[in-house]
Amino acid sequence: MIRIRHLCHCVLMCIVIFTFEASCGALRLSDFEYSEVNPWVEYGFTGAVVLYLLRLLTFLALPQVIFNMLGMLLYDAFPDKVTLKGSPLLAPFVCVRIVTRGDYPELVRANALRNMNTCLAVGMENFMVEVVSDRPVHLAKHARLREVVVPSSYQTKSGALFKARALQYCLEDDVNMLQATDWVVHLDEETLLTENAVRGIINFVLDGRHLFGQGLITYANENVVNWVTTLADSFRVADDMGKLRFQFKRFHKPYFSWKGSYVVTQLGAERKVSFDNGLDGSIAEDCFFSMVAFQEGYTFDFIEGEMWEKSPFTFWDFLQQRKRWMQGIWLVVHSPVIQLRYKALLLISLYSWVTLPLAMSNLVLAAFFPLPMPQLLDILAALSGAVSLYMYVFGVLKSFSLYRMGYARMALCIVGALCTVPFNIITENIAVIWGLFGNKHRFYVVSKQMNNARPETLTV
Repeated sequence: MIRIRHLCHCVLMCIVIFTFEASCGALRLSDFEYSEVNPWVEYGFTGAVVLYLLRLLTFLALPQVIFNMLGMLLYDAFPDKVTLKGSPLLAPFVCVRIVTRGDYPELVRANALRNMNTCLAVGMENFMVEVVSDRPVHLAKHARLREVVVPSSYQTKSGALFKARALQYCLEDDVNMLQATDWVVHLDEETLLTENAVRGIINFVLDGRHLFGQGLITYANENVVNWVTTLADSFRVADDMGKLRFQFKRFHKPYFSWKGSYVVTQLGAERKVSFDNGLDGSIAEDCFFSMVAFQEGYTFDFIEGEMWEKSPFTFWDFLQQRKRWMQGIWLVVHSPVIQLRYKALLLISLYSWVTLPLAMSNLVLAAFFPLPMPQLLDILAALSGAVSLYMYVFGVLKSFSLYRMGYARMALCIVGALCTVPFNIITENIAVIWGLFGNKHRFYVVSKQMNNARPETLTV
């Protein structure tokens, strides 16, 4: 039975797409003044070629747009609470691994305890929470807590740095305490488990058909620090429920890579893939890891249940975050270690990002230099814009509770998210230009320390 909320979302999405297509003229509901324009005569051969090439750049985003659209349409967008498919007591051992530089020890200690208490609340028994840090964070003494400090003298064989270095240190024989059949849940220092996510992880590891998995992360939980960056990140929420979910549930392949947090792996497979991938695998270690795993034949799945994170607190951090992502993916895509057939869709996605400043010029050029295009191409070009806009709407619907906010505040958040589109476009353009010409091997760490973070207590 099709659920009502999901059906309403599908109808709304179709309305947005149809309205956008009609308003852009892609459906050809009326004649256009430029229908008789001959660009080869009007603009000259060189001018026409340049204009058509710029127009075609918009189609680089089409593969991920289609994945996002299908992911949001084909699978229930608003599932009920995750139901356990087996007893937590029968689940294999799970290590919740938090990686940090140790800059914010209070945040790390509070989140480690909170995540441990969440696991206990669901009934997990075979687990521990492990904090891996460059500097001591002084975790509370507890049988389920383990602190691992990466020595400053430690070097990987390939020279991997930053988070990849810390993750690889955990896999060394004299550091690792886990068995090959145990599971690791990788979190960033600010990531919070929810009971739904823990149930989803238990179901995933009990199933055991896929050795790598990932689920949804939302950003508008509890105290919102920066409403602009949080609403802008509603796009990422839709990206998880669209592209990420579709590639994992339909193909079980990381065609467009995955995120660096809410990563669930079986230890034996993680050690075979390894995080020791040199400098090129140190900026977007998550992306490089997924491509190597894909190349080696491992399969992935989508995990039900969401985790919580915070969007960057400042616009500067927001920009730096996007720049680092772009640079990290650039290094992965251009690495000779990954064969082209495994990174083809990721490469197309990257270049749709890199050419964004050129593609955005079409917003102005189309008004002054109209081009006749086949109707199918006009429809596909408009589809990219329509789906991208709707992703902001969906991200808000998924991130905020209508029951708690009410219709008026929910509508205000949707309008607010749409208003962040220009901010996102400007930020992405700056990140691309800066990232292309800047140092691609610098790892910028976004601050996630809240001054009013509430303390957490041990649950016995």
